[in-house]
Amino acid sequence: MEASSFVKNMKINILRTIFIILLIGTLGIIFGFSSQDSEKSSSISRRVTEFLTDRIGSIQEKPEQEKEQILFRVEKIVRKIAHFSIYTVVGFLLMALFKTYKLEEMNRFSYSLIIGVIYASSDEIHQCFTPGRGPLVTDIILDGMGVLLGILLVMLVVKIFEKILLKKKKRQNITEYDN
Repeated sequence: MEASSFVKNMKINILRTIFIILLIGTLGIIFGFSSQDSEKSSSISRRVTEFLTDRIGSIQEKPEQEKEQILFRVEKIVRKIAHFSIYTVVGFLLMALFKTYKLEEMNRFSYSLIIGVIYASSDEIHQCFTPGRGPLVTDIILDGMGVLLGILLVMLVVKIFEKILLKKKKRQNITEYDN
């Protein structure tokens, strides 16, 4: 094996290792959140909701009962955004990992989406065994949409970089031709 090929393989293996570590860490975080009973999970969501709404005067000026109803609705939105966001990271990491392999783009896309949705489904099943928690099909759908966004973000970033590199290469060729 020649030196440049060896270095390229090393770089790819390092990149794969980084993506795998980040992916396992993210899946571990999801597992940890799903392991929390409903009381602990709700208290975290409530603290985030209160942090976000404490600075909104129109909410703080409401009567306590009306304010509580608003906080309840905002908390549900916060929880859904958290689901979507963390699964966007999962989709991003899966697709980035599969980009390091010589696969057809459709296979990369499919593998990333299928693995992401399977993990989302298993995560919801896991919640059946957590006190006060339960599975929601809507969360699986939301998580799947997050995975899809993460996949599409990788595809977009790669396309942008390819265009930048192509323009740079064209400029170099023009410069070399002029000399």
